[in-house]
Amino acid sequence: MRAKLVFAGLALSLLALLPGTAGAVLGGQPDTTHPYVGLAADGTTVCSGTLLSPTVMLTAAHCFAGDGQGATVRAFFGQVPDHDAPNAGRFYFDPDVGTDVAVVIFAPALDVSGGSYGRLPSAGVVDGLPMNTPIDLVGYGAQGFQRGGGPPQTIPPVSQLTRTYAQTTLIASNDKRSPAFLKLHNGACFGDSGGPDLEPGTNLVLAVNSFVNSTVCGGDTYSARVDTQPVLDWITTSVGLHGGSLLH
Repeated sequence: MRAKLVFAGLALSLLALLPGTAGAVLGGQPDTTHPYVGLAADGTTVCSGTLLSPTVMLTAAHCFAGDGQGATVRAFFGQVPDHDAPNAGRFYFDPDVGTDVAVVIFAPALDVSGGSYGRLPSAGVVDGLPMNTPIDLVGYGAQGFQRGGGPPQTIPPVSQLTRTYAQTTLIASNDKRSPAFLKLHNGACFGDSGGPDLEPGTNLVLAVNSFVNSTVCGGDTYSARVDTQPVLDWITTSVGLHGGSLLH
């Protein structure tokens, strides 16, 4: 499962951004209401993530797992990220190959989101959601594609990466590929990996964007559920082991 996630994941290579950068959740609009969603980068790859507290960001494991446990990841915040104010943290991923959840631990604590943070769900909350339940997506991923003479290329925006919001709908709480993933109608794209799937109008993180089955993000989105007890236990344990705190 890990190899499949790395191959098809929604992480965005910085090499693919040259000479410009890529934009936003497909079909989305500029987001000003989720200041706790930030951009994470290691110098090669760009993903999205959710601050759960001043010391903890939730993101996707496949984004930076190749760098190894404890790798340095920098996070940037703002609807247009402040690239002059990087926040360095340490990346830790779940070694369970059936999941795609990771955390970045910051020391010292950050003061970047105005006291607003994402919130972890109760165990099993996604199981009770019916098909076509609305889901809010937030991230810094690609906005669209241009074609001609080769593989589709991401369309660079007028300026740099921006945080974008869009709403999609749930297809299934437990995808047949794995009960650790939920399945959504399209919306997320490259660069949105690790960004939150939120209960509409709330800060409740149900899952993190993981992968799609289309090279132009035209297919379904698969997201790693955060509400399973093993994932919640791993987050709590990992945060404690590495000097973070979920309190704010």
